[in-house]
Amino acid sequence: MPAPRRLLLLLLAPPLLLLASPPPALGAPGQGAGTWARFARLPYPEDELFLHDTFPDGFLWGAGSAAYQSEGAWRQDGKGASVWDGWAAPGGDVASDSYNNQFRDAEGLRRLGLRHYRFSLAWARLLPNGTGAPSAAGLEHYARLLRRLRARGVEPVVTLYHWDLPRALQRALGGWASPALPDLFRAYAELCFRHFGAHVRYWLTMDNPYVVAWHGYATGRLPPGVRGGAAMGYRAARHLLQAHAKVWHLYNDHFRPTQGGEVSIALSSHWIKPQYMSEQNIKECQKSLDFVLGWFAKPIFIDGDYPESMKSNLSSLLPEFSEAEKKYIKGTADFFALSFGATLSFQLLDSHMKFQQVESLSLRQLLFWINSEYNHPKIFIVENSWFVSGSTKRDDAKYMYYLKKFIMETLKAIRYDGIDVFGYTVWSLMDGFEWHRGYSIRRGLYYVDFESHDKKFMPKSSALFYQKLIEKNGFPPLPENQPIAGMFPCNFAWGIKKQLICSSPFLDPNVYLWDVHQTKKLIKVDGILAPKRKRHCVDFAAIRLQISLLQETHVTHFHFSLKWSLILPLGNLSLINHTLLHYYQCFVSELLRVNITPVVALWQPMAENQGLPLSLAKYGAWENTETIQAFVEYARLCFKNLGHRVKFWITMNEPYVRNLTYTAGHNLLKAHAKAWHLYDKEFRRSQKGKISIALQADWAEPACPFSKNDQEVADRLLEFDIGWLAEPIFGNGDYPRVMREWLHQRNSVDLYNFHLPYFSEEEKKLIQGSYDFFALSHYTTILVDWEKEDPLKYDHYLEVQMINDITWLNSPSRTAVVPWGLRKLLKWIKSKYGDVPIYIVANGIDDDQNVVHDKLRIYYIQNYINEVLKGKEFLEFSVYNPFSTEIHSYEAPSMKHYREIIDNNGFPSPETPERWCPEELALCPECSFFRTRKSLLAFISFIFFAFIVTIFFIIYHSRRDERRYK
Repeated sequence: MPAPRRLLLLLLAPPLLLLASPPPALGAPGQGAGTWARFARLPYPEDELFLHDTFPDGFLWGAGSAAYQSEGAWRQDGKGASVWDGWAAPGGDVASDSYNNQFRDAEGLRRLGLRHYRFSLAWARLLPNGTGAPSAAGLEHYARLLRRLRARGVEPVVTLYHWDLPRALQRALGGWASPALPDLFRAYAELCFRHFGAHVRYWLTMDNPYVVAWHGYATGRLPPGVRGGAAMGYRAARHLLQAHAKVWHLYNDHFRPTQGGEVSIALSSHWIKPQYMSEQNIKECQKSLDFVLGWFAKPIFIDGDYPESMKSNLSSLLPEFSEAEKKYIKGTADFFALSFGATLSFQLLDSHMKFQQVESLSLRQLLFWINSEYNHPKIFIVENSWFVSGSTKRDDAKYMYYLKKFIMETLKAIRYDGIDVFGYTVWSLMDGFEWHRGYSIRRGLYYVDFESHDKKFMPKSSALFYQKLIEKNGFPPLPENQPIAGMFPCNFAWGIKKQLICSSPFLDPNVYLWDVHQTKKLIKVDGILAPKRKRHCVDFAAIRLQISLLQETHVTHFHFSLKWSLILPLGNLSLINHTLLHYYQCFVSELLRVNITPVVALWQPMAENQGLPLSLAKYGAWENTETIQAFVEYARLCFKNLGHRVKFWITMNEPYVRNLTYTAGHNLLKAHAKAWHLYDKEFRRSQKGKISIALQADWAEPACPFSKNDQEVADRLLEFDIGWLAEPIFGNGDYPRVMREWLHQRNSVDLYNFHLPYFSEEEKKLIQGSYDFFALSHYTTILVDWEKEDPLKYDHYLEVQMINDITWLNSPSRTAVVPWGLRKLLKWIKSKYGDVPIYIVANGIDDDQNVVHDKLRIYYIQNYINEVLKGKEFLEFSVYNPFSTEIHSYEAPSMKHYREIIDNNGFPSPETPERWCPEELALCPECSFFRTRKSLLAFISFIFFAFIVTIFFIIYHSRRDERRYK
């Protein structure tokens, strides 16, 4: 039921509320066990895609904080000590100093557009000794805060107890281990309801009783640090449950009729998934949740008693409830308040509580489990987020993307799973003291400078992201995120890539007999050799099979690389593998026979010797200038032997710049340019082909769209990864200015000695413009940040932090699937290098090899090609080749899908007008002479026909005359 309607009913029916009782249980516990099987059956990858949609109207967006984490002022205005004071230095003595900065905090809430603010009351600030006379200063502090929130339209969500038990109660009574605490807590709650209840609609009795009971009284990891073992932990938990129930009944019986609020308890949980989808592992997962969340949730939401798995495993350790106590505890929550985050849900989870299963960050699955297990309660997420390093300042990209993931999963739970989630709380509003982690991590939307006297308070990237999200009430569909209908031009090139093709023909001259009776093997006949003969294409039996498989795809182009090290084993022309050259000749001839255009790369970097002949690899490879001339001679050989059949050449295919030194890259560029000019001067006129270089070009996206620093980092990475080789060829003949300036800066601090060579003016002229098209391979998009967060993914050389958007779809090898990155890349190339024709010569993704239906690859092909269609709408690219990576003897579903796109030449809609594309004839060299000289051939045919007719008549008349004179 929407929130306003719930409030209306409360106001209109106070007599009914006086008779309110805990809601009855609707189902049996354990129904959540079906969660794992249910999510395992959901369609892939559709269910993992980002959901562009909005939250229900009236959704409560908010942020939270806890008193000890943020207030500071630990001895100010007569505040009493809590069990946390003195536990860790400096602890929360000052923290964010929220006690003295109420206006600052309230304005921060207003700027974000939040609808609610969750905060906790400090028990020891209101009752310095935990009981007795209240502090007037404490009462006024919270009353003033509530007035400020209400003035800004922010709904208070108030926690009575967030771990900061008054120290006096711990020392005098033993804290929550004492049966006296529930009544004292009830008295404290009554004070709060009486003074603040008129301004508070949502109350939380306590936060995460699991942490308080287990780590406060069993393990001693947290204050009050009692190492009482499991027995004391379970005893403390019993008292916490009793205290909560007393407060709920207090409010229900005495304050709800006039104040109209709701009361619950904030329960924290992890999520866990089975190592294997077996019945036993699922039982262990269910047990793990029972021991953490169910420990408190089942008594409150189901039947007043502990989960059966706890009772059967813990025996006498678990205190029993009487029937009256069960009835009293059962149903004492008006909504399910859930906390899910790093500290509470995972870092403070003992390893044995996992029961040998695997932790997971799936908030959506946890919400579904709660919904199934506890009778479909309405759910308020009262704490959720992740963390960043304590050294991170305002660009908290990692935190922002975790936030994005959790909010998106909440949206899916609402829209896909039908779960009633009515509010979401980011933790926390500001940086503060993070419990056992101290100040080593940060979790705030606002950055707090703890070193400054006035605790400077500035919004982070996550705050700006959250602000925009609240404005839009989610992630509404945007036009650029929607697929478009349309068709590509008639001359659009569709292709497939295979890195290398190589087949050994049967060239053994010996004669064999087949022993069909005994050994079943071939036996060599000594002294007899088969006669030598000229090589024929039929010797390469595999060619026809490969070509037939290619034909079935309906592609127009096929891209592959020659193997330099096999064609010229010694690296020079002294030894040429003519057999392999003949194989390549046969292969491209067969391609042309079936009207498939070959796109041939001269050199492909390989793990073995960099793809170079051993003699070149041994003596410096591309570091050695002699490799330049060796490449040119190799190119000349290939042009001579294959050029009359190959019309698209790639000099170097995907040279991976991360593996190149600056000297190697320098020589590689000169080798490419010389090969290009060689073709241009000696072969282009007769062969009429095109030639260029193919660069690997993945897109780099700023992690924080609001950060100029991140944009600068992304630009730098693109220049080093793409511009390094592209700018000299497609730009001004020299390396990007960004590279030279960055390396000069790095060298100036005497930490590095990077030398980026210089081209002579003659070399610049040689390299500049040495292309006929821009060929690129594109696979994925990466996010980059300037703030160092994860040392394992930090590039010290470029000062770039690589991070993940965990909402992105990923392949089994963790390659991100980001279709729009390709469109952004194409736009970037156009903006830098003008209207150069573009060939995408490689684009694809790995998929699970054990799955027959490669659904991820289908999604990848569909959406990446659609992004190129969007690009063609405004960028006017000439050609696109979404080359796959392999050809198989079986037809994968993705290949069928790709063929459909090819046959439709894109994505036509019913409204798309029909377009007739003339069918191209086979592009064989033997046919080109006749095809281009049709008129001449017709005339010659006519003359030949006339000549034959004339000869016929001459012979006929001569013979008739002979008969006449006889």
